[in-house]
Amino acid sequence: MVNFKKLKQFMEIPETAEMLLSRPEKETTLSINLKVGPNKLLNYSGYVVYHNSVLGPAKGGVRFAVNVTLAETRTLAELMTHKCALMGLPFGGGKSAIAFDPKSISEFERRTLIKEYAHMLRDELAAGAYIPAPDLGSTPSDMAIIYGETHRPESVTGKPPRLGGLPGRREATGRGVSTVTASACRQILGKEVKDVTIAIQGCGNVGSHTASFLFEKGAKITALSDVSGGLYSPDGLPVTQILDFIRQGKLISEYPADNLQKIENEALLKLPVEILIPAAVEDVLTKDNANKVATKLIVEAANGPITAEADEIFNRKGIPVIPDILANSGGVVASYVEWRNAKSGNQTSAEEVYQFIDSKVEPAFVEVLRLTKERKADFRNAAYILSVSELVAAMKERSWI
Repeated sequence: MVNFKKLKQFMEIPETAEMLLSRPEKETTLSINLKVGPNKLLNYSGYVVYHNSVLGPAKGGVRFAVNVTLAETRTLAELMTHKCALMGLPFGGGKSAIAFDPKSISEFERRTLIKEYAHMLRDELAAGAYIPAPDLGSTPSDMAIIYGETHRPESVTGKPPRLGGLPGRREATGRGVSTVTASACRQILGKEVKDVTIAIQGCGNVGSHTASFLFEKGAKITALSDVSGGLYSPDGLPVTQILDFIRQGKLISEYPADNLQKIENEALLKLPVEILIPAAVEDVLTKDNANKVATKLIVEAANGPITAEADEIFNRKGIPVIPDILANSGGVVASYVEWRNAKSGNQTSAEEVYQFIDSKVEPAFVEVLRLTKERKADFRNAAYILSVSELVAAMKERSWI
């Protein structure tokens, strides 16, 4: 969440704007009932948060996780508000979630659950008030179910390509992370990405595609991990082979690593690499391990992987952190292209999507870097200066403040 007290050290924020940005516009708690047999009913909690809509309809993914909460959904919706503003997109911030373990129910039960969720939100989805997309635990196939409920292709993004989805959408977040990482490498470390060592925690959709794009750029990726653990080699990992292996549904811990060192996820965060990319879940870098981090640059591919206390430690240590609202914005940029195409009938190739992502994230990085020097701000607050400035300007134009 935005620390407005700290942010106001670098910019002036109208009190009314701070009030509007400090709380969500709308929160809904869903009780989703699923009949799975005679006299057998399962109940799941769901959450929908619209944080701010001054720039447009609420945009944000649908998260499926057993321990997801309303508070977590609220924080993620707030991040989306600032991410969309930073990228100059006509969206506000939103998020939704269903508290369940996707691995614990059958495929039929999963489809029925998602259909019921979409049915409960049908009017809002069909009206375009909230535009969901895949997130942790959800997939393009799940978005197809939502589309089947609304019958409007622009009502949901991240759909399978043959149903109006976008080529390159699955890779989009990783593409943005890799582009920002390469730019930060040049302009902060003074090196090309092929000349640095990189550790990536997380090999889901974001982490795996980040690794793939960086490897294509010639980067030496010395560590990769998933939920089961990781692999490390100071000489660089065989990234293509490892990614092919895990795409078969296997775990990194099962990889035949005769000449590679197996490590725990916590150990990966402390490796002596030049760039660390946390691409898994929230709050992995905390006050308990931040002082042991030995990197020169951190790029937040995941949402909120660094706690506020750890952020302060990295600032004191002089370790730049490229924040999530900048680093992982490629996904929502691609979602914008899919949404725009659905409304216009245009089609876009994967390469065109990648180029459009680059055209958004690279200038944003340059502007954030400029503000770190001009305002003597860290990268996170510099990014928020830009997003809040955009939001305040829109609020004034719409007479909200």
